[in-house]
Amino acid sequence: MTEGLRERIRAGDREAFAQLYEEHARAVYNHAFRLTGDWSAAEEVMGDTFLDAWRGREQLEPGDGSLKPWLLGVATNKARNANRGLGRRLAFLARRPAPAPVADFAEESAGRIDDARQLAAVQAVYGRLRRGEQEVLALCVWSGLDYAQAAEAMGIPVGTVRSRLSRARARLRKLAEQRLAEEKKEPPRHRGEVQHEAAIAALPFQEFQEDPR
Repeated sequence: MTEGLRERIRAGDREAFAQLYEEHARAVYNHAFRLTGDWSAAEEVMGDTFLDAWRGREQLEPGDGSLKPWLLGVATNKARNANRGLGRRLAFLARRPAPAPVADFAEESAGRIDDARQLAAVQAVYGRLRRGEQEVLALCVWSGLDYAQAAEAMGIPVGTVRSRLSRARARLRKLAEQRLAEEKKEPPRHRGEVQHEAAIAALPFQEFQEDPR
């Protein structure tokens, strides 16, 4: 079925491409957000990804494998370009008033708060990883690609994916643990101030502690 979809897309079948969009748009959007950290940029990356995919459909290799690595590879490149404008976006946001604090309208259990702190720590230090480490984590951990698929998406050897992912996991876990240790030394904050992005929070903290493969 996938092979038939590839051939139809290569031939310019718009219905087949619409099916591709329906199946993978959310994954491309989430991947773009994880790499850019910006919802607006992620929307633009997603749109550009499918536009480029349609324009380059004739270069799509025949076969029966998933088309997800191909799309995420395009999105990764688009996200790199989007991140070049990060400084300008941050400068703009710095001139805007700070958002109002989130209201505390519900009781949360201690375990839920601890999870939020762990996830917030991961989010806070994720940007300190090297670009390649961020990309391989986003592809293998969040987007669920295996080593071969991630290698296809990034255009690098499978062995490089394995070693880069191992280093990224170790660094992210160490940085997150350091962040949590530092927070313990700080005065407690109002629960409403513990914030984290939904896309980041969807990932269990334990994902970074060991490689399940």
